Amino acid sequence: MLLIHRPTAAGEIDIEADRATVWALVTDPERMGEFSPENKGGTWDSPWTGPEVGARFTASNERRGEVWSTSPVVTEVVEGMVYAFVVGLLENPVATWRYELHPSKTGGTRLVESVQLGPGPSPLRAMIDGGADEERLVSVVTSLHHRNIAATLEAIKRAAEATQ
Repeated sequence: MLLIHRPTAAGEIDIEADRATVWALVTDPERMGEFSPENKGGTWDSPWTGPEVGARFTASNERRGEVWSTSPVVTEVVEGMVYAFVVGLLENPVATWRYELHPSKTGGTRLVESVQLGPGPSPLRAMIDGGADEERLVSVVTSLHHRNIAATLEAIKRAAEATQ
């Protein structure tokens, strides 16, 4: 797959907690640092204090000793149901992250997390432009995101269920 096709990695998990509890966790940039293998937390940028379309936050990330920060912008909010944000330019994102909350069959919450890559300017794009094997590189990055999403969902599940 090529970056121009906007490859996606996703996962889902059933959580024995109500949607309000799960929603509070996934929309809190600071708490996300407790759950994600790569994200180390963040804060809402002034004047924002919570999720709303157009809100920005600053997030810290680390992978294999490399540390960087991003300034995502929230692009979609349906209270208790959908939360999405882009990293990079709105019209040409590096990545689009999305969380969907649905009722589970057991009365809890099914949480779906996904990331759609590209096609905006990024270190991945720079490596491809520098001659890296695009299909192999996109496959490696997508696989990494699948693993990280699975770990993040498990951690959110543990935190949410511990509050019930």
